[in-house]
Amino acid sequence: MKIASWNINSIKARLPNVLKWLQYAQPEVLLLQELKGTNENFPITEIENLGYNCAINGQKAYNGVAILSKYPMDEISIGLPNNEDDEQARYIEARVNINNNTGMRIASIYVPNGNPVDTEKFSYKNDWLDYLIEHSKTLLTNEEIVVLGGDYNVIPSDEDCYDPVAWQNDALARPESRSRFRTLINLGYTEAWRSLHNQTHVYSFWDYQAGAWQKDNGVRIDHLLLSPQAADKLTACEIDKGPRGQVKASDHTPVWCELII
Repeated sequence: MKIASWNINSIKARLPNVLKWLQYAQPEVLLLQELKGTNENFPITEIENLGYNCAINGQKAYNGVAILSKYPMDEISIGLPNNEDDEQARYIEARVNINNNTGMRIASIYVPNGNPVDTEKFSYKNDWLDYLIEHSKTLLTNEEIVVLGGDYNVIPSDEDCYDPVAWQNDALARPESRSRFRTLINLGYTEAWRSLHNQTHVYSFWDYQAGAWQKDNGVRIDHLLLSPQAADKLTACEIDKGPRGQVKASDHTPVWCELII
């Protein structure tokens, strides 16, 4: 079973690229972030025509997350349940029902960027991650297959960044962000890509500015975190750079993993 995550930086602008990749890669589940559109404007018909069910948490012009699944979904939760006052569309969770006996809980996550760090945006990011940590801890108590995928806006280590010095004061690389990401891992989650790869300077995001893509000046901020029950079934995890090189590409590219269910 292939599960992928992709910050598409506007579903309206990137729809042809998304449809093309779905047809090519054939993931059973695709987690989308940064839809930049409302639920009403989401291209449900086009997605359903490819055999996917849609769970959407949209927001006009900003944020927005979705889960696309070839299997039925229920128990859909909009927003972090322990952070109900948050008005930003950054979290959606659902149970994906593979058959009568097997299912998994999957979330699409768009962590706040947090910049500039000397503003309330950084405090909001840290608080949001704290809420995510607490909810992720609760999910583990059910001993289910859990996949928490998305744009975490955290560079886990200097080896996941093309220029650590240039990024050292950025919210994505600050110790406060990294420590919270490590806390998530230390709860018992496995970061799928890093668990299977020891390569350094492999990226999932390249800015549109200063020829970052052409120079491979990127960072790795898109992650799939697996509960122990999911990690036991992990067989592969890769970053597909192909979509980043397309016309009108998102500045992120898909990250996917395979589980033997």
